[in-house]
Amino acid sequence: MVTLLTTKQVAAYIGVNEKMVYSLVAEKGLPASKITGKWLFPRHLVDQWIEASTINYPDSPVKRLPETGMLIIVGSNDPLLDQTISWFNRQFPDHIAVFGNTGSMGGLRALRQERCHMAGSHLMEENGSEYNFSHAGREMGQMPAVVNFCRREQGLLVAKNNPRQIRSVADLQQTEIRMVNRGPETGTRLLFDRMLEQAGIDTQSLAGYENEVSRHIDVGIEILAGKADAGPGIRAVAGMLGLDFISVRWERYDMLISKNHFFDRPVQDFLAVFHDPGFQRMAAGWQGYDVNLSGKMIFPGQ
Repeated sequence: MVTLLTTKQVAAYIGVNEKMVYSLVAEKGLPASKITGKWLFPRHLVDQWIEASTINYPDSPVKRLPETGMLIIVGSNDPLLDQTISWFNRQFPDHIAVFGNTGSMGGLRALRQERCHMAGSHLMEENGSEYNFSHAGREMGQMPAVVNFCRREQGLLVAKNNPRQIRSVADLQQTEIRMVNRGPETGTRLLFDRMLEQAGIDTQSLAGYENEVSRHIDVGIEILAGKADAGPGIRAVAGMLGLDFISVRWERYDMLISKNHFFDRPVQDFLAVFHDPGFQRMAAGWQGYDVNLSGKMIFPGQ
């Protein structure tokens, strides 16, 4: 049942005189109802009004992830990371690593909300040479630890022998070309949109721009199946599926780790994998990866 307060009661409840109550209704939005000529104030709405008007509201305490031996990684899709997680689970049977494919921006949000131990991200900075730091700062406030996973080659996937003769992003304006795209919160999509903007291409003019898939390999499969002519992706997928690849740039893919969990045993065991010769051999089996920085702490301006 809703508790209704009279003017006198609400004045006492919030510690003001009765005349001030009328001013708060008129000027500050104090919740009130006028019934049979009398003001009545639903107490639960008054409580909400007080809370909404509070300044310097403290952050809600975030519950720490339980230490169960599970390692939760969220963020950007990457085939080498998928293989590394499988290798880790075989090498460390006391732990289990799981991955949530949310894109780089989704990974940062999950890290801030304490829903994962680390986030995989390759968000390019405005200067075009640095990655992840300003995005993490805006999303999280407190900068997480940043450890490199790999460098990888980004570009455009096209059909074998490049039948549409696509040489650059500018060639995507050809009317007969059909696109396949990545989701809007992925680092690959953000890079692709930036390239389109630099080329002066209106995305609405691209057939299939709205055809979004969740993984790099899905872009390649769409092209391999003849459903699309081109799409943004990494060289590793082109090598896997026998597609042609138009290189745009090398990028840095990092693991961002909450300082609350950096020294957790599963996290440290996973980071140790990057220095293992088995990981190095695994990466060498893919095209378009550079693991010379893998496992190293990364700092702004390094």
